[in-house]
Amino acid sequence: MQASMVLIFLCFIPFYANAGVYKWVDANGQTHFGDRPPAKAASSEVAVKAAPASVDAVARERHLKMTEFLEQLQEERKARQAADTQVEERAAKRAEVCRKLQARLKFLASVSTFYNLNDQGERVFVNEAENARIRADFRQKVKRTCGNE
Repeated sequence: MQASMVLIFLCFIPFYANAGVYKWVDANGQTHFGDRPPAKAASSEVAVKAAPASVDAVARERHLKMTEFLEQLQEERKARQAADTQVEERAAKRAEVCRKLQARLKFLASVSTFYNLNDQGERVFVNEAENARIRADFRQKVKRTCGNE
C-alpha cells in the first residue's frame, strides 16, 4: 500500500516541478508574480527559462584548489594517525617490559642468595656483597627502563 502511494506521488512530481509562473496587475497598478493565478484578477502565464549552469574558470580553479587542500589534509591526518599508532604500540611494549621487570624485581627480593654455574654444572653461591650488587644493578635497570623502581 505504501509503495503504491509513493509511486503515485512520484508520478506527480514532474507536474509540480513544471508549475507555471503567473503575472497580474492589481487594482493599484502594481505588477505581481506568483505560482498560482489570483482568483479576482486576470493573469497570464509567464515562461521562465532557467539560466544554464555554467562554471567559470575561477570557480573551477577554486574547486580544484579546495579538492587538493582536502586531499592534503586527509594525507596529513593519515600520517598523524600512523604516528599515533606507533607511539601507542611502543608505549604498550614498554609497559609490558616494565611489568615483567617489576615482577622479576619482586622475585629477586624474595631470593636469599644467588649462584653461578661452574664448568661442571655445579652451583657456586656468591657472597653477600655480590648479592647486593646484583640487586642494585637490577633496580637500576628497572629505573632506567621504567622510570621508577
